[in-house]
Amino acid sequence: MKKITLTFLSLCLFVLGFGQATENQKLIELGKAYKDFMFANEPPKGYVKDLQKNMPENLKACTNFIVQTITTNNDLLKPQYLKLPDAPTLKYIYIVHTLSENMRKETQINNNKLIDSLKNAEIIRYELVDNYYEIIFNVVGNKIKPFDFSKYNFIINDFNLNDDTEKAIFFLQCMRYCGVEIWGYMNIPKPANTKKAYEYIKKYPKINGLKYYQFNDLMFPDFEMVIEVDKGKQSYKSYYINKYYDLLLSHLKCLRKEGATEKEINELLLGSILRESQLYKYTKNKETLEFIFKEQK
Repeated sequence: MKKITLTFLSLCLFVLGFGQATENQKLIELGKAYKDFMFANEPPKGYVKDLQKNMPENLKACTNFIVQTITTNNDLLKPQYLKLPDAPTLKYIYIVHTLSENMRKETQINNNKLIDSLKNAEIIRYELVDNYYEIIFNVVGNKIKPFDFSKYNFIINDFNLNDDTEKAIFFLQCMRYCGVEIWGYMNIPKPANTKKAYEYIKKYPKINGLKYYQFNDLMFPDFEMVIEVDKGKQSYKSYYINKYYDLLLSHLKCLRKEGATEKEINELLLGSILRESQLYKYTKNKETLEFIFKEQK
């Protein structure tokens, strides 16, 4: 009887271990897929079907998301993907992204060890939410051309976001991407190509039915997380709100250079966080902003 019990226990442990290895292997496959095809490359014919084969039930939502990230003209801006998935899926997507980054290094951590450590790690939800929307907007930039958000109206309350911080994360990731689209025009040519940048700004999305810059719910409590790997934990607001101020000031410069009316300029100045002096501590443009509003008085 004792021998039978031990044999049964050994069998259970073997099955459990085999299931774990299968799940880890599938996560590694997803990480490699994301690494190889999230930029311009297209997966070969039959690749997606093979990737989805024998996928554990608990990884199916994660797999569907990763499939979208490697697909040109994907559905990532449709409601089913803009809505946050459940917490386990968010964590799996974070693991897949981390695996893909690990695979890009010459000196890699063993992927199975990395997966096990991430599964056991307590990662703050805000970091998982940020990771999710960072992936969406990175992939949209890579896979959907040309840039044109003019027909989009992102109703943030529809995205299963728990609080104002999560809503701000969505917004700031969206604006980070929008800022990337004009950065080259504003920073590389001398003088800046404000005409071309302004054409892009006119294609920015609406947020909750309003012009993008009228979203002002950015007074959420700051928190820290790793944003740039080589810099350790950083202030989330200092990093992303600084980028957003850069975008708003570029918009302002475009308005002034491209002959906008005084009304249009004032709408941006007074309708956006450009006027919010409480947030200036999060930007490197504090002196510029204070000078602008000193001029306005």
